[in-house]
Amino acid sequence: MTGSGEETSNGSTSAGQGPTTVEKLRGLPWGVAWSVTNSVFAQFTFFGSIFVLYLNQIGLEKGQIGALLSLLPFFGIVAIFVASSLARIGYKRVFVTTFSARTFMAIFLLLAPWVLAEFGQQAVLAFIVVAVAAFALFRAVGFTAYYPWLQEQVPDSVRGKYTAIKNALASLTALLAMLGAGYVLGPDPDLGRFLIIISVGVLSGALSVWASTKIPGGAPVVAGPAEDSSQQEMVRAARDPNFVRYLAGVGLMTLSTTPLVSFVPLFMKEQVGLSANQVVWLETGILVGALASSYLWGWLADRYGSKPVMISGAYFLPLLPLAWLLMPRGAAWSLYIALAIAVGQGFANTGWTIGSGRLLFVRVVPVENKTAYLALYYAWMGIIGGLGQLMGGRLVELASDLSGEWWIFSLDPYTPLFVLGILLPLLGLLFFRRVKADSVVSTRQLAGLFLRGNPFLAMETLVRYHRARDERATVAMTERLGSTRSPLTVEELIETLHDPRFFVRFEAIVSIARRAPDPRLTEALIETLEGNDPALSTVAAWGLGRIGDERAVEALRRGLSSRYRSVQAHCARSLGSLGDTTVGPLLLERLGPETDIGLQMAFAAALGQLGVTTAAQPLLGLLHAADNADARTEFTLALARLVGEEHTFIQLQRRVASEPGTALSQATSALKAKLARSPRSQPALEAELDQAAGILAQEDLARGLALLAGAFRAVPEGQLPGPCGSVVAECGERLERVGAERLEYALLALHAFDCILSRDLSV
Repeated sequence: MTGSGEETSNGSTSAGQGPTTVEKLRGLPWGVAWSVTNSVFAQFTFFGSIFVLYLNQIGLEKGQIGALLSLLPFFGIVAIFVASSLARIGYKRVFVTTFSARTFMAIFLLLAPWVLAEFGQQAVLAFIVVAVAAFALFRAVGFTAYYPWLQEQVPDSVRGKYTAIKNALASLTALLAMLGAGYVLGPDPDLGRFLIIISVGVLSGALSVWASTKIPGGAPVVAGPAEDSSQQEMVRAARDPNFVRYLAGVGLMTLSTTPLVSFVPLFMKEQVGLSANQVVWLETGILVGALASSYLWGWLADRYGSKPVMISGAYFLPLLPLAWLLMPRGAAWSLYIALAIAVGQGFANTGWTIGSGRLLFVRVVPVENKTAYLALYYAWMGIIGGLGQLMGGRLVELASDLSGEWWIFSLDPYTPLFVLGILLPLLGLLFFRRVKADSVVSTRQLAGLFLRGNPFLAMETLVRYHRARDERATVAMTERLGSTRSPLTVEELIETLHDPRFFVRFEAIVSIARRAPDPRLTEALIETLEGNDPALSTVAAWGLGRIGDERAVEALRRGLSSRYRSVQAHCARSLGSLGDTTVGPLLLERLGPETDIGLQMAFAAALGQLGVTTAAQPLLGLLHAADNADARTEFTLALARLVGEEHTFIQLQRRVASEPGTALSQATSALKAKLARSPRSQPALEAELDQAAGILAQEDLARGLALLAGAFRAVPEGQLPGPCGSVVAECGERLERVGAERLEYALLALHAFDCILSRDLSV
């Protein structure tokens, strides 16, 4: 990297300017490479269970270990004093320089056994303290530069997924490394085995520094009013209530988790009875949990917001120390229980880390004042992390004599640590609830995404959808997106509505129509309805009726004025399906002069569903004039809906279609029996119906229908009220003329008469 301000081959940009989005995306693989190699360095040197076991092997006491580990975060306080100079020097230059020095300091860990052998316990303690302090100082300065650089080097639109992929690959690498480390250590390791692992860690640290030189951004800038990290800007940041609430929540979470990470390995070794290599292998459980959940957490954060992901992960954190409290001690299966808890720990930590980190960069920290905010953040985290380590070591020492049983819990020196690990995250959640979110999705809504539909099928389908290579495959996956009925697929379904391929868009509408109402999908279909493609607008109108979302009513009313008749027809049908009674008078008014058979059928269907009884006479007129079977069926059904229950008519129609004489005979006999029990009983009419039923039973449709028509015409005027009387009278007259050629008249008359009698008998 050069200091001239010109773009270099590794992608850094001119002074005062950030990298372009293209440069950022090009540099993301190098960011992943840095994270992967740095994860091995961290696990094998100053962080993780190996370092704690190494210090324990050298002979340090728990209080000394806690104090020593506290130096690592405590030095974060230097961020307040150096932050104002970092932008002018260049975040990248500072980071590469200090992390090179940090990696070099790790070499001194290799000399600790020699110092112990030559100069004794006190000397090795002082030696390690100096080495850790120098390491912590360089690390603190480096990370003070890293956080503003990180905000600059990753586009917000992919920050969650990038963090997830980076964490997943780093976890996978660390998982393999820890498996190897556990094998090298064995059940009863000596110091020489630790030195082998630390040497590999130092080499990985050097590789991570080299990879960081390839990441773009971080060029020197001239500090101005918008990027001034002076004490005044830090005071402003400290007075930002949203930032303060975020720091309070993060601080409580860190105060609870930091000592647990450090002392759980010793708990597993001393209280549970695991060997040294088994304790190291527990790290693999954490890494498996992180690896398995990283992409999911990142994807959710990018799509639904950082805050619900952060809080969802935080909800799991108090469960971990509770599980450790219930750990079986000295059992053959203790290792497997511990591994299962470790997997859960990796899952929870990853959600919490991705959500809180993304929220920090996307919502909490303003880009124009990132140096001041992030310096305070890093310093605060250092103070809290250091206090956590000191508190953890001190608590374990103070409770060294604690033992016994209480209810279902075993008491030991680590119990107070676990109790705090339960209480502090719950307190931290109270602060996080008041932190401003970066999306409108709540934690409850995020959880609800996995409680509706089939989330597992949805996740699998999402992967296959994005891998589909041609139109046929995309159509198939679009159909599956709808069939999952999961809200997780909403974004992709909306995306498919804008696909350039017609059949993909068509299938998207059909798939959306199969789902429960969703505001965003309804709006997307309304947009399609009001588009310029009549084929898709027609299907969208059908889909809006199929979904049953009342939010579509206004758009469907507007669709009645579309320049496309097919769109008008489907809008009318959907309004009928949605029960929009206010549109009934308009449809009735338009039905009279309408000459297009398709619109006549659509208006008739809607009027029937809406129960507009004044439409009975116009519909009877259309039924009489109809010259094709489809139109007659539509008009007949509309009239049947006006006079009574739709399903009883459909059942009668199905029976008549297969066995007309028998079905009509049975319906006529049933009608005669109801008439005999009703207040409208007329012996003469009952006799005529009985005679008609007998003839129809012989499959003599001509004579039977003639008798049935005569019976209907014999009903006194006014005997059957409302549209039922009109239908029976009209159908009796028409049936007498056309007979078996128009069975729909017999069906309608029987259905209308039966509906009236059924109401009489139900009173």
